[in-house]
Amino acid sequence: MERSIENIWKEGFLKSDALVAPKINNLYNQKSIHIIDKFKRMFKINLIAIAVFSFVFLIVSFFVGIPITGVMFFITLSILVFINKKLLNGLEKIDLGISSYQYLKVFNQWVKKQVSINEKISKFLYPIIFISMILGFWFKDAQGMPLGKRLVNEVLIGFPDIYLVYGIPLIGIVIALLITILLGFFGGQIYKWDLNIVYGRVFRKLKELMNDIESLRS
Repeated sequence: MERSIENIWKEGFLKSDALVAPKINNLYNQKSIHIIDKFKRMFKINLIAIAVFSFVFLIVSFFVGIPITGVMFFITLSILVFINKKLLNGLEKIDLGISSYQYLKVFNQWVKKQVSINEKISKFLYPIIFISMILGFWFKDAQGMPLGKRLVNEVLIGFPDIYLVYGIPLIGIVIALLITILLGFFGGQIYKWDLNIVYGRVFRKLKELMNDIESLRS
């Protein structure tokens, strides 16, 4: 890269149309660099952590007897990492030749796009994770018999008249289906809660910085 981000920021805020003093320019330059670099670093670490976790869990799942869960986890999280890696590549391609303020605005737009995409993905992600756990433990070997079938046999001892659908208690199917629907419905909100825990402080600083700069430029 021929021009450093630091130099581009310095040039951006000191263009002829800038309405703030050089010292204030430099202060916001440093804040901008710190916030965006911190976000990129956290985002990359988060993707690596998800990828490593999915791979480790895949291996562990075979040892604990729930390979279905491990495989579904691995495939789902791999797709999640792939999509977000492409989004991150898009962030890296943003034109650094534009002014610092414009770069912040473009970055803020990228964040909104990234959040929107992952919010939609989460409506499928959480239900899939829940279903994978049910399937994994249902078919887990329990002394030569699937754990799910063994549990049904135990239930039938206490409730012999319980209604079954393909050997599964109807009440269990209804509860599982209800939870899956709720996870799909609230998946986006759950993602936002997770997002706020991890990146909330960074996003608040970004918003404050944008408000301060816009106030000074007005």
